[in-house]
Amino acid sequence: MGVIFPLWASFAEKILVLLVVFLLRVRAENPALSAYIPGEIIIGGLFPIHQKSSGDRSICGEINMDRGVQRAEAMLFTIDEINRNPKVLPKITLGAKIYDTCARGTYALERSLEFIRGSFTSIGSSDFFCDDGTKAKANHTFENVAGVIGGSYSSVSIQVANLLRLFKLPQISYASTSADLSDKARYDYFSRTVPPDDFQAKAIVDIVEFFNWTYVSTVASEGDYGQSGIDEFKEKAVARNICIAESIKILSNSNPSTFDDAITKLLAKENAKIVVLFLRIEDATHLLDAARRSGVGSRFVWIASDAWGTQEKPVLQNSWVAEGALTIELQSSFIPPFNDYFLSLNPINNVRNPWFKEYWTSAHNCSFKVSQGERAKCTGSEKLSTGTFKQETKVQFIYDAVYAIALAIDAMHKASCTTEELCDDMRQINGMILREYILNTTFNDGYGAFVKFDEKGDAMGRYNIMNFQKNEKTGSYQYKVVGSWTDRLTIDTDKIVWAGKTREVPSSRCSRPCKFNEFKFVGKDGDTCCWACIKCQEWEYLKDEFTCVDCGEAMWPNPDKRGCHRLPEQYISILSVYALVPVVLSCVGLIATCIVIVTFLQHNDTPVVMASGRELSYMLLGGCVLCYLVTFVLIARPSTITCAIQRAGIGLGFSVIYSSLLTKTNRISRIFDSARRSARRPPFISPKSQIVITLVLISIQVLFSIVWLVLERPGTRLYTPKNKRNEVMLKCKTDDISFLVSLLYNIILIIVCTLYAIKTRKIPENFNESKFIGFAMYTTCIIWLAFVPIYFGTLNSFEVSLR
Repeated sequence: MGVIFPLWASFAEKILVLLVVFLLRVRAENPALSAYIPGEIIIGGLFPIHQKSSGDRSICGEINMDRGVQRAEAMLFTIDEINRNPKVLPKITLGAKIYDTCARGTYALERSLEFIRGSFTSIGSSDFFCDDGTKAKANHTFENVAGVIGGSYSSVSIQVANLLRLFKLPQISYASTSADLSDKARYDYFSRTVPPDDFQAKAIVDIVEFFNWTYVSTVASEGDYGQSGIDEFKEKAVARNICIAESIKILSNSNPSTFDDAITKLLAKENAKIVVLFLRIEDATHLLDAARRSGVGSRFVWIASDAWGTQEKPVLQNSWVAEGALTIELQSSFIPPFNDYFLSLNPINNVRNPWFKEYWTSAHNCSFKVSQGERAKCTGSEKLSTGTFKQETKVQFIYDAVYAIALAIDAMHKASCTTEELCDDMRQINGMILREYILNTTFNDGYGAFVKFDEKGDAMGRYNIMNFQKNEKTGSYQYKVVGSWTDRLTIDTDKIVWAGKTREVPSSRCSRPCKFNEFKFVGKDGDTCCWACIKCQEWEYLKDEFTCVDCGEAMWPNPDKRGCHRLPEQYISILSVYALVPVVLSCVGLIATCIVIVTFLQHNDTPVVMASGRELSYMLLGGCVLCYLVTFVLIARPSTITCAIQRAGIGLGFSVIYSSLLTKTNRISRIFDSARRSARRPPFISPKSQIVITLVLISIQVLFSIVWLVLERPGTRLYTPKNKRNEVMLKCKTDDISFLVSLLYNIILIIVCTLYAIKTRKIPENFNESKFIGFAMYTTCIIWLAFVPIYFGTLNSFEVSLR
């Protein structure tokens, strides 16, 4: 395929060349009207002298005074200046041949055929005659065109470029900005003194982003200029999170109802107040006309490309609709000598421009014909003034384009010829070589512009940002420079007057920006430009603009909701009241218990101590000490060791106390029960027996604790209280039910001990110790009956308030 495709392309080009030859022969009988300057080297020109007609495409519309006639005269003016310039082609006269494109690509293509006549060495035998048998000479000598200046519209330049490249004829445009023309594989002989729309689209995106507009509509003309420009804008806009509310294409055969429908569609998007325009000047005018008819007032802010620029035509009858518009205009300087030149022209002295009379009649509202109704007869002596004439902004670019091709020819001439006169090598200029000279041409035009082409034949991007506003002093509307764009945007917001004569920047967004703790909820239609802001839960962070995610256990979102951090672990602080009160009470209890132990030790062998059950009393006092010491473990920072001590220590301390009490009450009960039946001494009432019984009872608790520690390994866990996700407590990894089971044995000891206390409540007063034991056990039962439901009902909620 790699070989077949070039063969087909070459074959297609040959067919096209034959078709062009046929058309040239047909058009030879009806040469097109042109503005002409004779010269040794001819430069062609294509300008929209007339507007395109709204109906029949075979005819042209009204005279295009500024963008047509004035631009054509700018080329003629530059040719004259170069011919007077002794430094550029000093002994060679440049000529010009300018044709009207009528702002249509097909019309321009037809006129471009005139530029390639000289490329054919044979026109037909009927066009030659023999002079006494000598070498034949042609009846018609066709001038060779070295290059072409134009066209204006991108759609025109594209069609012309496709033709001229077949004949290797260089082309320099002064106004075509379509990005497609930068493709050197397709338009290798095309160059321009204006930047491509890529830069313009980027400048408009920078403006939209600068004012924080996120919801805009677009309107573009059909064709390469409008479509490629708006496509470039949309691509860059989407990359910067700018949404397109409505995108409208204006077809080339549109009528007023088309523009009315466009305004209706724009109005349907109520929140999109910014409308970006990549429209031809005619389409921009018709769109504003439709806006005026619909009475939109200051509803829209127009952001327009350079086709609107600083043109008067779109705003001529639509000033109040266009007020506040921001337009892009290529940076250009006025050329004062051109003003003097143009103001000196009249139909009498300007015979080289066949359209100037038509321009004159439009400028002065007169007619050269006898009867034209209300219009006066033109005399030719009317004067142009600065009131009726204003230099068009593309004049400098035409000036630079003509100079660029002239300097390229001059450089090529110096390299090819030994004299300053035109040599034979330059009579038939090689377009391929001239193209390279053009791309390498650089110069200062003397009016503030540095002309240079990049490898794609494009000029550097430089724009002015214009604001259409009312001058409060004069009362008239005008374009005012409010900023500029080269590689970046510079804009003075204080100079801008928006629609409605306000200086407050209008808003153009479908939905308000969500707060830092809100996410965007997009409706079922999937339009990501419009959303509802929904607040994230307190424990969620913003994963992206459309999603909130739970931070997870023991995690909490950062203040900006962009991530999560681990919550500090809370436990009972030794300095908190919840710790100080138990510590103080435990210390008092320890002191009191130690005093009792010391007292017992001091009176260890006295009858009172021995009668109280000295050994069991020491075990009972030891159990109290153990319970008081466990208090300090309970308020310590939870760890594997402290948690293990807590689980074993609480049950062990209680079991030591209640096992001692149970053994005591059991001993007393057995002694009096046995005394009623016989005088025989009951067994296992000696101190050693009592200690063994107590140790056996304690060992059961120890065994339970060991099994519990094995089955449920000690450790710590993070506990989050209900409805308080922002607090995390470090607790021992113990299930509440497991803790209850661990105390079950002690509860049994308490119940049995209480039963024995009840049973021995009527013994003689000499043995009233059992009464005090009974009172203690009654109190213990009441406390435990209250403790169990309170503890498991509140689930340790008192710890929630701890820091």
